[in-house]
Amino acid sequence: EVQLQASGGGLVQAGGSLTLSCAASGFTFDDYAIGWFHQAPGKEREGVSCISRRDGSTYYADSVKGRFTISTDNAKNTVYLQMNSLKPEDTAVYYCAADMLATICSEVDFGSWGQGTLVTVSS
Repeated sequence: EVQLQASGGGLVQAGGSLTLSCAASGFTFDDYAIGWFHQAPGKEREGVSCISRRDGSTYYADSVKGRFTISTDNAKNTVYLQMNSLKPEDTAVYYCAADMLATICSEVDFGSWGQGTLVTVSS
């Protein structure tokens, strides 16, 4: 059973940093794409950053390029999202997701989801 446990959210001032963690279990980590998505109040969930474990390729939404970095720790089966220079518009619930067949960083491509972790950026 695929299990994903996201953590690391919290309240931070604009310009600050947070690191989200997604601990994965129940599947072969190296065969899956892992993604971070966020959902702001009243908005649809959208892809923030994804990484293909097969070839290491990464995707970043335009809104976070240069500020967020996705990385993995194979030994811990954990994916991280380092978020720097946070802005109030980054406020959202952040989810991690995994899928063996995902080819794009889109909600519809990911079948397994963890619970969300709330990130609040104050101005």
